[in-house]
Amino acid sequence: MDIEQSAIVFDALSQETRLRAFRLLVQAGPDGLPAGAISEELGTPQNTLSFHLNHLSHAGIVSSRREGRSIIYLANFDMMRDLIGFLVKDCCSRDVANIRRDKKKGCSIIELADCCTPKNKASANG
Repeated sequence: MDIEQSAIVFDALSQETRLRAFRLLVQAGPDGLPAGAISEELGTPQNTLSFHLNHLSHAGIVSSRREGRSIIYLANFDMMRDLIGFLVKDCCSRDVANIRRDKKKGCSIIELADCCTPKNKASANG
């Protein structure tokens, strides 16, 4: 992911309803949720929610599929992983932040070490 794409994703997630909808879709996992269920859970009118889900879709962080008369929305976990990777890519060193693929479990694992604490703060806590 490059800085332009990450800015688009951050812009899409910078609004409360969109961020709440995205988090709900992440919790729902790969099966996603119907638009009506998202609307009900968030207490957001369907036409308003449709606007926000469309914004997330254009940013690439959410996708949708039709199942009968329902539209099912899904978090784009690949895009989320790429965004997190972009954020930690240049952090201090690979000893501090690392994303690795666990082939056995079929998932990515984010490892963050307790790092970058200013020395004077570390001394006060230690």
